[in-house]
Amino acid sequence: MLQPFFNLLKIPDLRKKILFTLGLMAVYRIGAYIPTPGIDGMKLAQFFDNIAKSQGGTLFGIMNLFSGGAIERLTIFALGIMPYISSSIILQLLTTVIPALEKMAKEGEAGHKKIVQYTRYGTVVLAAIQSFFIAMWLEAPARFGGLQIVTSPGWGFRILTMITLTSGCAFIMWLGEQIQEKGIGNGISLIITVGIISRIPTAMYQLFSLLSPFSPDKAQINPFTLIVMVAMLVAVVVAVIVITQGQRKIPIQYAKRVVGRRVYGGQSTYIPLRVNQPGVIPIIFAQSIIMFPATIASLIPNPAMQNIAGTLMRGEVIYNAIYFLMIVFFSYFYTAITFNPHDVSENMKKYGGFVPGIRPGKGTAEYLDFVMTRITLPGALFLGIIAILPSIISGSLKIPYLVASFFGGTGLLIIVGVMLDTIQVLESQLIMRHYEGFAGRGRIRGRR
Repeated sequence: MLQPFFNLLKIPDLRKKILFTLGLMAVYRIGAYIPTPGIDGMKLAQFFDNIAKSQGGTLFGIMNLFSGGAIERLTIFALGIMPYISSSIILQLLTTVIPALEKMAKEGEAGHKKIVQYTRYGTVVLAAIQSFFIAMWLEAPARFGGLQIVTSPGWGFRILTMITLTSGCAFIMWLGEQIQEKGIGNGISLIITVGIISRIPTAMYQLFSLLSPFSPDKAQINPFTLIVMVAMLVAVVVAVIVITQGQRKIPIQYAKRVVGRRVYGGQSTYIPLRVNQPGVIPIIFAQSIIMFPATIASLIPNPAMQNIAGTLMRGEVIYNAIYFLMIVFFSYFYTAITFNPHDVSENMKKYGGFVPGIRPGKGTAEYLDFVMTRITLPGALFLGIIAILPSIISGSLKIPYLVASFFGGTGLLIIVGVMLDTIQVLESQLIMRHYEGFAGRGRIRGRR
């Protein structure tokens, strides 16, 4: 099992790529501890602890998850990669409604480069806007229970914060692109994963402090409960892998064509329709919307907003029900945007491909839409269950949400998915150089 890892280090260019990737990820983690000038980090961390205990999570919690805890310390990488993700999603949605962008997306490599450039511009704009409002928010002690977070408020602090956080976000985006170009795997995804994994030591400390009889709170869980939790974690990870890799293969047959003395076509292939086509996007959308009242309540001390935020507190039955239904809805919504059966059927018809027993053109589009609608349901239900599982575990076992978050939710889905993709890339590199892969004679299949 360990031999493939040793083989990776035997190949000079592959070893160089791995070390390059690890080096840039180390730079990212170092930057996550460099504070933004003019901020009292201890008081800010205290405020986030109070939010986590009293209101059960806000939009800042999502940003904190993706940034590896940098937002609660307000470091130079506090915005993390969230502006880039938001810009990518916005541009992807606009591509389906703006003909010029849709045409650009179909232009191949040239169109892809233009869209990537627009995504970069959008990232910088979103980062500047977010950093400005964060600076304005930090300057008001009333929003922090009287805590003075900013030592010298004013336009000097606001401009400095905007420059620092926007530059940090742009630098993270550059790191991701460098990993993508010169390293191993998807750079942006690896940066997000490293940020999430960096919180595991804190979660482990909180978990074992509940086991220790010498802790101030006394032991809250027994060893048998810990064993059950470990077994549950293994089962959840296996389920995530199965759903992530699950796909429905639609057989495709290409007709034979005679050009001169040569015969083209006649091959058989398939279209892989993924069970979890939208990935973690539905959870991110649902989290952003359902946590919006709690975020507003933390910024505006209004009694009406406080009541709404209390009703939608994480772990409540109403919260879980609405959260689950929103994930199912966004799963179908995002699948409809990213998968166009009409375009797929037209491309097949253009090159002489057809589904056996299905009429080409409109009939094929209707068939693909029917199949995708059917297989999206189990994927959407699974995403909903995984998303609310941490809240259920945290409430039933009385453990911190940070610990329970690794039993499901966005973090676990991202970690498992990115690890599968990265291992699949490494295995392809090994097999290409005539080495045995991680799965022996088999092949590890990534998400794509």
